[in-house]
Amino acid sequence: MKVAILDDWLDTISKLPCFSKLKNLDVTIFTDHEDDIEKLIKRLRPFDALVLFRERTLITSQLIEQLPNLKIISQRSVYPHIDVDACTRNNVLLCSKLNSDNPPFATAEHTWALILSSVRQIPQQMANMKAGLWQMGVGKTLHGKCLGLYGYGRIAKIVAKYADAFGMEVIWWASKQGRSRAIADGLVVAASRQEFFSKPDIISLHVRLKTETAGLIKFQDLNLMRDGSLFVNTSRAGLIEEGAILKYLNSGKNKFAALDVFDSEPIKEPNDPLVSHPNIICTPHIGFVTEEEFELQFSDIFDQILAYQTGKPINVINPSALRDLNNG
Repeated sequence: MKVAILDDWLDTISKLPCFSKLKNLDVTIFTDHEDDIEKLIKRLRPFDALVLFRERTLITSQLIEQLPNLKIISQRSVYPHIDVDACTRNNVLLCSKLNSDNPPFATAEHTWALILSSVRQIPQQMANMKAGLWQMGVGKTLHGKCLGLYGYGRIAKIVAKYADAFGMEVIWWASKQGRSRAIADGLVVAASRQEFFSKPDIISLHVRLKTETAGLIKFQDLNLMRDGSLFVNTSRAGLIEEGAILKYLNSGKNKFAALDVFDSEPIKEPNDPLVSHPNIICTPHIGFVTEEEFELQFSDIFDQILAYQTGKPINVINPSALRDLNNG
């Protein structure tokens, strides 16, 4: 089986212990990113299996239909970047483990790093020192502040524990089902969406990007936030109405953002209006980028490839694409 691993920008996958799982397969790792659809088709046409690195490459109908050898796409978590119907029509199996037994500590920790960096102005203070200067501003203490968590999932629950350790008040908002679960667990849920956005000093978003959650957060929501408040997103940029963050930062109010995710990635323009905004702290989608997290994720992804080889695929998203594996 010929396997292509896409978008390994830092050339890390071959160094993971779990990479040995593919030792008997013909594996090619691409450390660059290819946007041109014709070049991508030419590159991927020989392969039987694609391993995806999150949502870095869009798997469109146009691409799938030009890959006659492709039998399986293996990845992890949600798949808004994949045309599942096109996969099914072309007998391409999509395997993706949606939930892991291992809590996603990496993203939760990075969320907290962004919060601390923002309220204590760590990047700005560092830049001042490296310029031969000294203190440049006054930070804020987290103790006693209110943290709003949007989304009642595994990452948000870990972040809530960090907030508790820092002596913060936590209030919640989520889908109707998520709010019900939070209330059943004895937690404080805002009385309304308006209260949720207007009360906290910091709001952190932890929601999966799906068709029904795209554009979930509007400018009107952000505009309800308090003067001096901070909005944090380590989930997905598509959860926010396009242009809303920049409009929020430029609203003339004393508001701030800390972002790890963006509408178009990677961003290579040094003067990007969002990245270069003075009221933002940003990182290049590294919430999940740790050695430990990579090992967990790609171990699952490689297991899906091996299970397919044995004729017993796991974590199948489109079972109707199953065909005679012995002939596939």
